[in-house]
Amino acid sequence: MRVKVSDVMTKDVVSVREDTPFKDIAELLIKHGIGAVPVVDAAGRVAGVVSEADLLRKEEFREQYYREGYQPPLRARLRHRLTREGAHPEDKARGDTAAEIMTTPPVTVRASDSIVSAMRRMDEHGVKRLPVVADDGTLRGMLSRRDLLKVFVRPDAEIAAEVREDILDHALWVDTSGVRIEVDHGVVTLSGTMRKRGDAELTVRMAARINGVVDVIDRITWQEDDTPVWKGR
Repeated sequence: MRVKVSDVMTKDVVSVREDTPFKDIAELLIKHGIGAVPVVDAAGRVAGVVSEADLLRKEEFREQYYREGYQPPLRARLRHRLTREGAHPEDKARGDTAAEIMTTPPVTVRASDSIVSAMRRMDEHGVKRLPVVADDGTLRGMLSRRDLLKVFVRPDAEIAAEVREDILDHALWVDTSGVRIEVDHGVVTLSGTMRKRGDAELTVRMAARINGVVDVIDRITWQEDDTPVWKGR
């Protein structure tokens, strides 16, 4: 089973328009207990994202208005230069609407993308949530780190069935009748006997790639060592 973004994303999404006032955005985040909200244009396409951090720029730079010369720490300035943060933080602090304070261009994913690619996209861009968009850029949902954790609460029986059906019964062209599967809190234990060492090791690697697997304990024994022998000089 290839878990897709559509399987775990939040579909009931709170969004704002580009002309939504600053205060209304803050009230929405507090009311719904969320950390960010997508900004959509008149056609429903995602134009950007406003996060708590974007809103807090106004307080962060408040001293600047009194000519006290505030500058963000060096680490924060470097992060801004290296990431796609949109407008300069000081410009965001002066913004009064979503369009003026949002982070743009938005980092997005599609509902058909795998959760692995979504995780990597979050890590690559240093964001905690991603708007989910259709091919035309219109908003379809929201994906947060918390949503991605849903994959790790799959029932053990469901994981065991997938290992058996997708790997042992179909993916491997060898006799796997001697392999036993146990799953406890997402930890898969594979035991029993297979003919070749290479097939046994491949089985373990493939099981580790199943969504929701926390770890794989390899207790499979083998009868024939078919792995290549490295001959040094």
